[in-house]
Amino acid sequence: MFHTESIKYGPVTVFLLYYDDFVTEEHLHNLLPNEQVKLQSLNHPSRRREFVATRVLRTMHFGNEPILYSKIGAPYVEGEGFISISHANHVVGMAYCQSFHVGLDLEPIHEKVMKVKHKFLSDEEKILTDTDSVEEMIKVWSGKEALYKLAGRKEIVFAENLLLTKIDELHWKGRIYFPNNKKEVELTIDRKDNFVISINASPVYEVK
Repeated sequence: MFHTESIKYGPVTVFLLYYDDFVTEEHLHNLLPNEQVKLQSLNHPSRRREFVATRVLRTMHFGNEPILYSKIGAPYVEGEGFISISHANHVVGMAYCQSFHVGLDLEPIHEKVMKVKHKFLSDEEKILTDTDSVEEMIKVWSGKEALYKLAGRKEIVFAENLLLTKIDELHWKGRIYFPNNKKEVELTIDRKDNFVISINASPVYEVK
């Protein structure tokens, strides 16, 4: 039913929990009382399994500590450092780092990215990336989702404020650019089976 895996990216650990269809009610012991209430408000079976699987993964590594959320919706566990949560098809991921903020994205590889790539690619990225490659476009989209979680703000235009430059097959330079605030970070964008993992293995830093 559940299969787990841990992947180290420098000081960051990404915990993965793979799951098939399961009866959510059989795993309520992994949910806190308020989480059980939240579960009852979710109607779609896949969304319910995703919610429960996330709490199963949380319990495995942090016990029954609640998953709290900041004002911008970033998850954290009190006193345990920094976490980031993402989902793909039948897999949930939780990145953990003790010393700096992390942004995790899991993105299934799918053809439909080709229909929306014009919405998230900057003019520079249209030239410097392989826009004919489904995998590369998924990597750019996934990397920007990770940057979004690191940006610490809302009202972000992916094609203008979140920018990526490919260093090699595994490493990309990410930029979070606003007129009065510019930040950069190195991202690891890794293919794993039928999905992509994007994560920062080092802190975000401000640039002038």
